[in-house]
Amino acid sequence: MEFFYILLGLSIGIFSGIFGIGGGFILTPVLILFGLPPLSAIGISLMYSIGTSVSGVAAHLRYKNIIWKTAAVLGSVGIVATQVAHPLVVWLEKGYDDTIIPVFYILLLAYFALSLLYKQTKHNKKTESSNGIHFSWIKAIFIGFTGGFISTTLGVGGGFVMVPMLISLMKFPSRKAVGTSLVSVFLIVTAGFLTYASSVQLDYKLGILLILGALVGTQLGAKLTTIYSNEQIQKYLGALYITILSSVVLKLFNFDKAGLGVITLYVLTMLILFLKETITYTKRKTSTS
Repeated sequence: MEFFYILLGLSIGIFSGIFGIGGGFILTPVLILFGLPPLSAIGISLMYSIGTSVSGVAAHLRYKNIIWKTAAVLGSVGIVATQVAHPLVVWLEKGYDDTIIPVFYILLLAYFALSLLYKQTKHNKKTESSNGIHFSWIKAIFIGFTGGFISTTLGVGGGFVMVPMLISLMKFPSRKAVGTSLVSVFLIVTAGFLTYASSVQLDYKLGILLILGALVGTQLGAKLTTIYSNEQIQKYLGALYITILSSVVLKLFNFDKAGLGVITLYVLTMLILFLKETITYTKRKTSTS
């Protein structure tokens, strides 16, 4: 079972590296499907997201995908938002977490899936032809606060909210949104994890096993951003949101195994696709050099 958790951490880490989502966005519903209490799953996911974000930042730094000013604002405001969200977390502990957390997930996932899949083509043509990124304090503060608040409430890095918002509101190319998001995710999840660690009993051994896999996975995921276009990254991310949404809906109707099967099918399909296209890209690059 220990090897399985390392493998799970590696697999989710790949998605963290390519999508800038921290990993908790996928891990939280998976752990809930495995039978962990929602608040414990949130705490473990935040711990895991610390590891994925650190590893992901190191990788994206090499590819120059980080806009530091935006990342600093998102992270700072996000930390404040985690503390604002804490009273809501305490209230959820009174027995509302089994229903409210999944419903909140469904609403967010549906919105961002639609925004990525239906608006991406027009947006990408515009951003690909743009020569620069224009910083906006108002938009950055709004995105950071939203990401931080949702991070603590749902046990995610906040990246699954901030990446599509950076793309749609601040017109970031997907690669820059991913790298910038991971920096702010590290700041946000660290603050959120400390909040949970002080109030919820966590399985730290499980968290460490997941992080061990993530340290390798995020490096591989970041490398994949150099292979795919911005449009492809958005399309795959939108498909991921729909997959997680479907699994959470199935969980609400007590079809836990079916929900886990949907996630497993998506992950395996994408991992095979990533491997295939990486091999093709490597061969093409070798033949032209």
